[in-house]
Amino acid sequence: MDGGDDEGLSAGAVARRLGIAVTTLRTWHQRYGLGPGGHAPGHHRRYDTDDLRRLETMRRLTAHGVPAAEAARIALATPADAEPEPPRPQRDGGGHTVAVGRAGAEARGLARAAMRLDALTVRDLVEQAVVEHGVVSTWQDLLCPVLVGIGTRHAATSRLIEVEHLVSRCITEVFGAVPRPAPGTPVPVLLSCADDEQHSLPLEALSAALAERGIGSRLLGARVPARSLLDAVRRTGPALVLIWSHAPQTADTGVLSDLLTMPGRPALVVAAGPGWPDDLPDGVLTPDTLAAALTLATSV
Repeated sequence: MDGGDDEGLSAGAVARRLGIAVTTLRTWHQRYGLGPGGHAPGHHRRYDTDDLRRLETMRRLTAHGVPAAEAARIALATPADAEPEPPRPQRDGGGHTVAVGRAGAEARGLARAAMRLDALTVRDLVEQAVVEHGVVSTWQDLLCPVLVGIGTRHAATSRLIEVEHLVSRCITEVFGAVPRPAPGTPVPVLLSCADDEQHSLPLEALSAALAERGIGSRLLGARVPARSLLDAVRRTGPALVLIWSHAPQTADTGVLSDLLTMPGRPALVVAAGPGWPDDLPDGVLTPDTLAAALTLATSV
């Protein structure tokens, strides 16, 4: 049995609590320094409460499509022993602030509107950013810092789910409104969440970024069973298939193997998101940022 909190937690216990694979936990330790701090002579290192809080921040940020290296930087920079702040008087629907690091005035303005639950302003700010800077820059420089800030505040307070949902919905609306290619244009890219995967926002960003470049994509959305995905590939014959998974529970490597061996297989099979293990079938590509995925998708 795993020891209690006073003794620290084993890697297996932490992985079960976070809903990630032990191999993912080890990767985060080896690559980003998110390892256990507790150590007694003659015993394996154990994860203490502070370690667990950092890892919970890491998991939540990567679930939003934040690159693992950036998520780790935020997790390590956030005080692990931070206590939830006491309630403060609120005005104009506001509340606790959301830190956006060095992202700039646009991100701070978006964060303030989000905390007020001012959906009209949130949508307008995101829309303006897409028009002025494009989808990729908007995602990387504006939206990710705000989503990271919301995730960090949630990790410290267990609150702000309503803020996260409102911002996500506004982003979906703006990305969905980016003009798509005309009917009859070839559609070489198929984008899908893995079976039981609910986080589709990174795919929506990629679809919108492709549309900006005149490239059509089919976005199947969240929770696509493997059989349905394979049927869609057979019916449409895409050149590239990208599957998103943010957690090991949704990362089915079997569907990747099926795609690689099926008749008339796609030229490129792509696994995106932090849920996928390191040992994927040969031939599967693994971009770690929206820009890298866009580069692959524009090459077909």
